[in-house]
Amino acid sequence: MDKPYLVVEWNDTETDAQGWLVVHNFIKGYTGGGTRMHPSVTREEVIRLAKAMAYKYVANDSGTTGGCKAGISYDYKAPDAYAVLRRFLIAMMPYIDIGVSLGSDLGTKYEDVLKIFNEFGIDIPLTKSMKHDPAVRHGIKEFDRLMKTSIDGLPLYDAVTGYGVAFSADEAWKFKNGKGGARVVIQGFGCVGASCALKLSQLGYKIVGISDANLLVTCDDGLDVQKLINHKNGYGEMDQAYFESNYIVRPNSDWLHVDCDILIPCALEDVINKSNADTVKAGLIVEAANIPISSDGDQIIKQRGIDIVNDFVANLGAIRFYDAVIFGLVNPDPQSVIDDIEKLCRKNTYRLFSEAKKQNRYQRDVAYEIFKPEVSDLVEFADPSEKVQLG
Repeated sequence: MDKPYLVVEWNDTETDAQGWLVVHNFIKGYTGGGTRMHPSVTREEVIRLAKAMAYKYVANDSGTTGGCKAGISYDYKAPDAYAVLRRFLIAMMPYIDIGVSLGSDLGTKYEDVLKIFNEFGIDIPLTKSMKHDPAVRHGIKEFDRLMKTSIDGLPLYDAVTGYGVAFSADEAWKFKNGKGGARVVIQGFGCVGASCALKLSQLGYKIVGISDANLLVTCDDGLDVQKLINHKNGYGEMDQAYFESNYIVRPNSDWLHVDCDILIPCALEDVINKSNADTVKAGLIVEAANIPISSDGDQIIKQRGIDIVNDFVANLGAIRFYDAVIFGLVNPDPQSVIDDIEKLCRKNTYRLFSEAKKQNRYQRDVAYEIFKPEVSDLVEFADPSEKVQLG
């Protein structure tokens, strides 16, 4: 199952935007993953991301969903970005209508994706049998309701992934017998980076550096994460007007140079690579972003003996939220959702680190074995008993 089941290419009719839908596998005719938009997106990247989603759904512990991903090569800050996203999703509607469940990712907003779906009579993408399952329909109503709720002042959907990353980081750090008040650097301050930083600060960690698209801000005494969140813009960028006098502003490319115990990349892929992996100062990397370490960079991290919690173990909060509520695996209230994500992320992280220690192997190598997807079904309407009449 190293090759994707399906790769669809899209070329926009009104701009130079190009996009791809990649389905790595189906389970029970269903597959899920986010839609990202960024000028750097490539076909190869989306294929890698879809594969990671397949592994993530195994770690998700639900057994209901395969892995897919969509990517659009376009500037998410452009005035017509929503229109580009809309045209892409319209092109993907035949797949969405049969159980390819696309959500949001870097550069897109879930409320925008849902708005476009609703425009075409789709609440949430489902298979045919799921559409007729009363329990699933009830789960969708509960999910829609929870999408309007908050926790710790954050929209619940914006918190679930970052909180899961924070729980994974805490579990890994405790496994390593790390000291209290460990120093953390966060790269990327969108929904995931912000919520991760907030939860880690609540857990007693010191956030000493945060970078966004414009700058890096550091403080040896720890940053006021809540204040930074309160004044960031819609692109996850911080407002210097609200920085404390002891904050130091540096170029955002300096994030790897900040002395820290835990490093958490929360934005783009391959930001740690062969050109900079030897400068990592942390003893633990927790991958909040999807594939933030290139294959060459990963070899360097492995050789240096730096521990990692890889992406599909750490950042599964959003898909667990979706599956747990839609399929009735958890009580549909914000705290129960967070408690469920915490339990799963801690369980998977402890299992990963225990196995890696037992086998004296690198965590990523172990993760690709213990969370390997074993199921690759067909789409639901491909049942051989259903004959398609042509012409």
